[in-house]
Amino acid sequence: MNTKFRSLIDTVDAAHDERMIKSAIKSFAVSCAFERFAYLQTEGTEVRTCNTYPPVWQDVYLTHQYSLIDPVVIEARRRMEPFVWSADDWPSRGSSDLRHFRDQAIDHGIRSGLTIPVEGSFGAAIMLTFTTSAEKPDIGRLKDGQKAIQAALAVHYRLKIVDAGIVLAPKRLLSPREATCLMWAAKGKNTLDTAMLTGINPRTVQHYLDGARRKLDAATVPQLVAIAKDRDLL
Repeated sequence: MNTKFRSLIDTVDAAHDERMIKSAIKSFAVSCAFERFAYLQTEGTEVRTCNTYPPVWQDVYLTHQYSLIDPVVIEARRRMEPFVWSADDWPSRGSSDLRHFRDQAIDHGIRSGLTIPVEGSFGAAIMLTFTTSAEKPDIGRLKDGQKAIQAALAVHYRLKIVDAGIVLAPKRLLSPREATCLMWAAKGKNTLDTAMLTGINPRTVQHYLDGARRKLDAATVPQLVAIAKDRDLL
């Protein structure tokens, strides 16, 4: 099992709002030498997205309905399997809309990446893309296509679930790491077990659990788990 994708799946599953999901995916992207990410769900001209792209580029992309000509989206719909791409392979001459799209993407630091497409319901296409400003992405150990697809699905379904989730006061919100450590604690794992499963230093695991206890006013980890379950955070 690819440990990086496993960690992403676990962290996303522990998230209880879109902010936490976004933070979890962003941390994963950076750890894999990517700079940005974009979750995209398209159905015809309708687009739903959760990403860390520059706001200006998001507005331009949606306003111009670039999802209809975006080579990555088109390739994702055709292949429905993880693939690596580079904007340098797109048309670079002439005055076509595609060439203009390519130049704008590169100007905003989106030059190459890894895209994980999944077929959604009722003709929708779901894709999770990690991008970099480099000419070619370094996918390293991210070559487990099955785990990549599981990660994309985990992001998709978690985003759907949190749409109807409970909103907590900002100071009570758990960080992605706090939620992940809490989830393992709820499964009966001690600090050392959680450290081995997540790759986090045991002291850091304890630090995250202590932070979660303070936010939820819990005196002990068992009480923390009980409170979290009572508030539907697990």
